Amino acid sequence: MAEVLPRVARIVLLIGVGVFFANLAVGFGLVERVAGLSRFLTGPANLPDEVGTAILTTAASTTAGYGMLAEFRESGALDDRETLVAVTINTFFGFVQHIFTFYLPVLLPILGLHVGFLYVGARAFVALCITLTGVVAGALLLSPPDDDRSATVTADGDAPDESADTPLAVVREAWGRTLPKLRRIVPRLAVVYTLVVVLTRTTDLTALTELADPLATVVGLPGAAIPVVAVFALDTTAGAATISPLVGVEFTPRQAVATMLVGGIVSFAFSTFKRSIPFQYGIWGAEFGSKVVAVNTALKVVWIGVAVATVLWIPLPL
Repeated sequence: MAEVLPRVARIVLLIGVGVFFANLAVGFGLVERVAGLSRFLTGPANLPDEVGTAILTTAASTTAGYGMLAEFRESGALDDRETLVAVTINTFFGFVQHIFTFYLPVLLPILGLHVGFLYVGARAFVALCITLTGVVAGALLLSPPDDDRSATVTADGDAPDESADTPLAVVREAWGRTLPKLRRIVPRLAVVYTLVVVLTRTTDLTALTELADPLATVVGLPGAAIPVVAVFALDTTAGAATISPLVGVEFTPRQAVATMLVGGIVSFAFSTFKRSIPFQYGIWGAEFGSKVVAVNTALKVVWIGVAVATVLWIPLPL
């Protein structure tokens, strides 16, 4: 429990912030004000304006952004298909946050400017392609949003409260709508994270790193890539530190970036099980959470594969 409680508390806090601000955004009419900033994505994807607030929030906190989307889905502002498209579009904005919190301050000093910028650029390419995939999916699969639905539904799914016309009243109402959502989410998070901790302590997941050998062989990476991929799959920072001194010796810069990207594919087996499934199940429940995990994982694997092929085989001036 010592490992579960801090993680659950942090996620609940961020989800609570997201849900609370989703209700505030509706109560104060902020949805309409920020819609123009994100309509270049939500418009072509046939998503309602509410999604724009979640997109902008995701750039600051992925968890809070997800919390807003969960709130809009429960309120009826988004259906399941729209929510999946919105989650997909959110990908690049979640990546932007990590540029300033992890890639630039941690990985770039380890990898050096050349390899570091190549790797960050490759990851940015993957995230942007996933977001654009969401936009295209929305354009093809969704109908234009019903303006009446967005206008008449609040974040709790009820008609707007005309009496809540003062700022303090709006804040109180937003907080009152947030608490029931947290009461539903907290037990799910606690149960799922506890099960994950028990399973990771009783199951040898390191056997999954055996995927590194066939993947590296198929891609055509040097033999030295196999242990690097295995380390990278378990810990990104340790993997970067392992491959950095080998650049120019065992790896060209392109091969180094491709090796780390392949390590990212293998690491999904760990991150999906240890973080993504508990987080998504806690927010959405098992049924819809499974759909979110499946879509996220499939798109990441496909586009990372494209990035690996681009880095290794397309003669770009890298």
